[in-house]
Amino acid sequence: MQRTAVIRAKLDPHQFIRRIPLAPHQMHDRLTCVDDAIVLCHLGLPRITREDWSLSIDGVCARPRTLSFADLMGYEKVSVTSVHQCAGSPMAPSEPTQRVCNVTWAGARLADILAECEPRPTARFVWSTGADYGEFSGVSVEAYVKDLPINRVKSDALVAYEMNGAPLAPEHGFPARLVVPGFYGTNSVKWLTRMTLAEARAPGPFTTRWYNDPVDDDHASASGRTMPVWAIAPQSVIVAPAPDATISASKAIEIWGWAWADGGVSQVDVRVNGGDWQPAQLEPASGRAWQRFTLSRAPVERGATTLASRATTASGECQPTSGRRNAIHRVSVNVS
Repeated sequence: MQRTAVIRAKLDPHQFIRRIPLAPHQMHDRLTCVDDAIVLCHLGLPRITREDWSLSIDGVCARPRTLSFADLMGYEKVSVTSVHQCAGSPMAPSEPTQRVCNVTWAGARLADILAECEPRPTARFVWSTGADYGEFSGVSVEAYVKDLPINRVKSDALVAYEMNGAPLAPEHGFPARLVVPGFYGTNSVKWLTRMTLAEARAPGPFTTRWYNDPVDDDHASASGRTMPVWAIAPQSVIVAPAPDATISASKAIEIWGWAWADGGVSQVDVRVNGGDWQPAQLEPASGRAWQRFTLSRAPVERGATTLASRATTASGECQPTSGRRNAIHRVSVNVS
């Protein structure tokens, strides 16, 4: 399988970069401001102009090609509003994270681009390569490479060049990036420069060493089987009340928050102080965006009070209590 060369851009800075997004109690807006969105650059920040940028498509296809930025702009422009969530540290994959935002991407459909390359029937995966390179956790990395199953391309994956109606900021992948709505952010490769149609999963540390979870079954520990961190698992956060808020015991507790999952959430339940789960009102799913839930809870006894929310999908997948990146979110308040 022939592959084209990787663009070697200048990285400035040439180091791990992270910007922590809003805490759950700050996520008041349905659409997250770009300045408040999660930023995580494993290897540094490539500096590429639109004029220097290109996207090569190769691998098991009949018509490999290379696109300029002008070529990319020639495709139909489509927009997708979706949850964009960090999967958490690959060194601590079971540690819960609420590093999430809800933004609108715009760009060209990946399906339209790949269709012109005429993938061969044996193509099962799409490898995505960014312009970033360097060292991460003591491992030398030639390029940031991820993959996704080719059937995911047929949905709403984009080669995006806008975020919330403006050109991508450098830290978000300027001039163009992959966006896979419904998948964790690690799969949406920034500074996208090459895509390869392949018969097998991509080699490299970000697909083989990191971002793989143990299979959750009775034989997982014995077999050592893992699955890629692709689809976003059901999750929810409580926006209000905020942590450590003081609430009157004479009034109902007004609880609301956001819930999301790849494919949407069908139910959210809330409980107080470890009691019974109560169903919250949940707005219908709208594409890949998060969904708002609300619950007006009768007064509870005075003192320290813990609120928790739990999201469930239509297939019955439910947030775990602990031990997973999508573990149940809890908020402690004071009732007086």
